[in-house]
Amino acid sequence: MSKIEAGRLTLNQTSFDLYHLLSSLEEMLELKAETKGLSLIFERDFTVDQYIKTDESKLRQVLINLLGNAIKFTDCGSVILRVQQKTIIQQFPVTDILHQDSLETLPETTISSTEEQVRIAFEVEDTGPGIAAEEIDLLFEAFGQTESGRKSKEGTGLGLPISQQFVQMMGGDIAVDSILGQGTIVKFFIQVGLAKSADIQLQSSKKLVVGLVIGQPHYRILIVEDAVENRQVLVTLLAMTGLEVKEAVNGQEAVELWLSWQPDLIWMDMRMPVMDGMEATRRIRANLPDQKSPIIIALTANAFEEERAQVLQAGCDDFVSKPFREHIIFEKMAEYLGLKYEYAESHNSGNLIENLPEISDPSSLRLDSLVLMPPAWIQEFHEAVLCTKEKRIFELIQQIPEPYSALAFSLKKLANEFQFDQILAVTETLIP
Repeated sequence: MSKIEAGRLTLNQTSFDLYHLLSSLEEMLELKAETKGLSLIFERDFTVDQYIKTDESKLRQVLINLLGNAIKFTDCGSVILRVQQKTIIQQFPVTDILHQDSLETLPETTISSTEEQVRIAFEVEDTGPGIAAEEIDLLFEAFGQTESGRKSKEGTGLGLPISQQFVQMMGGDIAVDSILGQGTIVKFFIQVGLAKSADIQLQSSKKLVVGLVIGQPHYRILIVEDAVENRQVLVTLLAMTGLEVKEAVNGQEAVELWLSWQPDLIWMDMRMPVMDGMEATRRIRANLPDQKSPIIIALTANAFEEERAQVLQAGCDDFVSKPFREHIIFEKMAEYLGLKYEYAESHNSGNLIENLPEISDPSSLRLDSLVLMPPAWIQEFHEAVLCTKEKRIFELIQQIPEPYSALAFSLKKLANEFQFDQILAVTETLIP
């Protein structure tokens, strides 16, 4: 939190597809809601522009935090995200329940820009326990905890204070309206620029990478991660392209491997036993041999950017938030090492959503291979996925025999990207 208060974070405005952002969030959170018996509903007004310009990462983080909290604290009923676009907004009271008409009552804020600006309003409504009126202000204090939070033994920590900071950085504001015993509505608006579809650069790295372009330098990649499933997914992902890969399970091993092996790029988890990623990074930077300075990219489970200043100060060149996605990993290596990739053929290269890796297709699970697994394994795996027992999911994937490594890789990738519905589409056809 101090990093934000010190003004060290900046607004990174890019043009992006808001519809795609919303659909990806809905897909990511839908199963989590379903496992609690909740209805997750996304309502987007037809007036909302599809292509906008603002800080996509901060908007995503705010929505993940608000929706995640709503799902976490709601035991029955629903969680609803409503999105509307307004051009004239005058007032932002927190005393009225916010629905269609009250989205017009958000406050006036201006951002200096020559671009056309509009306001987009969001509200997250849940049917959870609600919050007493006198405790609402506590939500925006770092580590503030309400009575509902204490009863559930879960607090929002820094989530809402940081969400408030991010929203204000995007030219907006945030407020909470709640009725104890009935539910809560968190509402915010941001000011955005309008973009065109031509402004949305289609990244070739969104295609499925199948190898490296011939004739490039030979690169060594070190993966430092204590979670075996995350480490093995990265090792498999990078090794299959032809990169030389080694792995370490903690910071101490990372320092030793760096000294003996001299990798070109290090993927460094920040939270590990024995020695954490920050300390390992500091030691590597403090003992640089003259001939070698590795790129170090932090892997952090933190959903917000407040840790960014810390990892950069420790000596990391960049960071990627977990759960990481395949195309982000390849994009970062292309950026820092200049790697060029060979891609699988795509028949829909002009469509951003359809141009996702082919691995998201349930058929890529290789149904014929899955059939060869023992029925008891298939049944247990199906139940683990259905209940989102992530630890057990990866333990079962580890049991897949080596001849079926393609199946194991597909399952790991889908699990890491929360594509559980894709897995269930196959497993449910194989159980009695």
